[in-house]
Amino acid sequence: MRVALQRAASLLLLLAVWQGVGMLAASRLLPMPADVLRIAVAGVADGTLPYHVGVTLARVAGSFVLSMLIGAGIGLALGRSALLNRLFDGWLVLFLNLPALVVIILCYVWFGLVESAAVLAVSLNKIPNVAVIVREGARSLDRDYLEVAALYRFGTWGTLRHVVLPQLAPYLMAAARSGLALIWKIVLVVELMGRSNGVGFQLNVYFQLFDVGAILAYTLVFVAVVLVIETAGLQPIDRRLARWRR
Repeated sequence: MRVALQRAASLLLLLAVWQGVGMLAASRLLPMPADVLRIAVAGVADGTLPYHVGVTLARVAGSFVLSMLIGAGIGLALGRSALLNRLFDGWLVLFLNLPALVVIILCYVWFGLVESAAVLAVSLNKIPNVAVIVREGARSLDRDYLEVAALYRFGTWGTLRHVVLPQLAPYLMAAARSGLALIWKIVLVVELMGRSNGVGFQLNVYFQLFDVGAILAYTLVFVAVVLVIETAGLQPIDRRLARWRR
């Protein structure tokens, strides 16, 4: 309860500072919190805001699942095989340092302004990060547990489920939580550049109209949705997966 009150007080302080700066600026380029709230409520009432937020969330979900599955597989393979790691470590370094904007442009040029190109562009930007994090987890696997699994003939699936994944859980959750924060930002850029719907598309429209209130409304609503997913979804899963260590 105390922590919740402190966080609420911090949020109220932020709103007060925003209100004060807005009053001093007295400009349409810095609308008051009440004005932004009014725009958000109007957007929810006419269905525009929920529609575009939903479209963006669908792209985030698709890209997130794809990047986690492929990145985790690559990271596990590289972490358990020194040969594979030597062969493909340079590839990881290359893709880690490849600008997200370049990947987005190339995907749109090669595959066209289609939904699959958008999801692929976002996934390609996140897969190397997941692979690097999971690779470090695979390198730190306890060999004693692996030997016990081999001794009792757990098999590939049994070893993965009962030995490997529990030890990789902290690394997978770190990749998931950082991935969610990164993916939704890249999705907005993808939408801004080549989609006809979504939060990123709407931000581009309102940017051209210099409608700062609408920009802040869409941004804050989407950030709030992502925070709910993080708080109500990923954090409880993280705590549950960490029980075996206690």
